[in-house]
Amino acid sequence: MNTIELDILLPAFVAGLLVLTTHIPLGMRVLARGVIFADLAVAQIAGLGLVLAGLLHLTEHPPLVQALAAASALLGAALLAWIDHRLPDIKEACIGLSFVLAASGGILLMSHDVHAGEHLQDLLVGQILWVSTNQLVATAVLSALLLAAWRWLSSRQHQAELAGFGFYALFALAVTASVQLVGVYLVFASLIVPALATYRLQRWRTACATGIGVTGYAIGLLLSAWFDLPSGAAIVWAMALCGGVAALLINPRKEA
Repeated sequence: MNTIELDILLPAFVAGLLVLTTHIPLGMRVLARGVIFADLAVAQIAGLGLVLAGLLHLTEHPPLVQALAAASALLGAALLAWIDHRLPDIKEACIGLSFVLAASGGILLMSHDVHAGEHLQDLLVGQILWVSTNQLVATAVLSALLLAAWRWLSSRQHQAELAGFGFYALFALAVTASVQLVGVYLVFASLIVPALATYRLQRWRTACATGIGVTGYAIGLLLSAWFDLPSGAAIVWAMALCGGVAALLINPRKEA
């Protein structure tokens, strides 16, 4: 591997690690709450905010783009919290419908954009190989703040906030940042694959889930470099395979 490839792959790998720091605990909570499609819905709603920012010609003003994307995601979080509270029996169907409407809305908004296909691909698959230092620093700061908020809300006296809008708000902000780094598909994989592969573990679950995520990002990036493959799709498949192998190796009867 030459120096140029390493200079591209290393920041991409760091981006993956930053995504995993927030998405592994969030993914476990998503799986436990039974709102699997929440991440797709929130990610797509945040993406809708990015599409609107482009249509409003705000791309030269990054703070405004981030504010619009975050506001869109928080509105989505409020909607999901309302669905979770008022429609618990059909929440997965409603959340899935929210995802479809947001995705379709984005397509409608981009229907007159000659670069719509390129923008849509960037939103779904991401551009992890081209993350900038500024993006990494901003995401690292946001991840630290979100993890601190997560720990505070996870304390016994604040469990009620985490059970309601607080969870969806943290979720929305984390996903908003991650979508811009790695795309919708990798956001979903980072949330669900490590959590799903380790859902029967009682001990060392976070460590095992982290190992699956890190290995998936590393192998996927290397494969994308060696075989000239789309990096986002390669990482999704690598992580899924790592999760599948880990799930087969895990014997829950030995975990007491």
